[in-house]
Amino acid sequence: MTSPPQLLDLDTLRRRHYNATIVGERMHHGTVMVIRVLPDAPVPAPKPGQWLELGLGVWEPVQEGAESGNVRRLAPDALVRRAYSLSSPILSSDHARLARPGEWDGFEFFLSLVLPSEERAQRVPNLTGRLFCLRSGGRLFLSDRPMGEYTLDGVGSDTDVLFLATGTGEAPHNHMIWDLLRRGHTGRIASIVSVRHRDDLAYDTVHRRLAELFPNYRYAALVTREDGGARLHLQDFVKDGLIEGMAGFSLDPARVHVYLCGNPGMIGPPRFLAGRRQYPDAVGMVELLEERGFNADLGHPPYNVHYERYW
Repeated sequence: MTSPPQLLDLDTLRRRHYNATIVGERMHHGTVMVIRVLPDAPVPAPKPGQWLELGLGVWEPVQEGAESGNVRRLAPDALVRRAYSLSSPILSSDHARLARPGEWDGFEFFLSLVLPSEERAQRVPNLTGRLFCLRSGGRLFLSDRPMGEYTLDGVGSDTDVLFLATGTGEAPHNHMIWDLLRRGHTGRIASIVSVRHRDDLAYDTVHRRLAELFPNYRYAALVTREDGGARLHLQDFVKDGLIEGMAGFSLDPARVHVYLCGNPGMIGPPRFLAGRRQYPDAVGMVELLEERGFNADLGHPPYNVHYERYW
């Protein structure tokens, strides 16, 4: 771990900036972990799919092997802040039933540490690398109200819902799935998660158990970089029509809502140039789904393809 500057009064800085405590942490493996954060003061209940900001001082240590990021433009007592989608444990601790509202303390976050060999040189400070140094009892900053429009608004009780995620993009979907099931959702629900390595599936056991408990729920995991793997991406399964077999229902725009979270390359959000929507050169999910009659355009409701629009 890198050492903090010696001239700062770290205790004073932490008391000034930090307003929450780690009350649970599960290191799934060296670069994937789940933490629960309890605020000092009440925070309004989030809608499933929303996010909160976490923050740590730029002076805090960085996990060994991770980039610290570019901090030259920040004051030595500044906070590094970033939005993280809220996840959910979904099940009780014994995996016998759905978790009840308030059964778990605090807010749950699903974190993945990106190592330098797997990323471009960072232009901003690396908050996740700092969060990986925390353990239960550690202090940090938590924003005071949930944000985001990536929610279940507009989904009817009998709507079929397909969640497609890469990596930690499944975090908001975990919260949404829990909420749908606890409300007695009668439509079919499917969650398909794509990861590089099987060990990255931090909620795999939970979802497989959930599929045993609820007949209207299906789960599938795709691994893209294991030795001998097909190295296919979610887009490939939509192109080939295989995604419907995994979901257990057809992609009918009249009765299906699709949620996309994770790598922007998978999502393929369109840009607006000269008043016109323009898809990325690499075909993403939005383009593929709109070719099949779905609508992701907020300006022309009703829409049934959802993705967070904060990049």
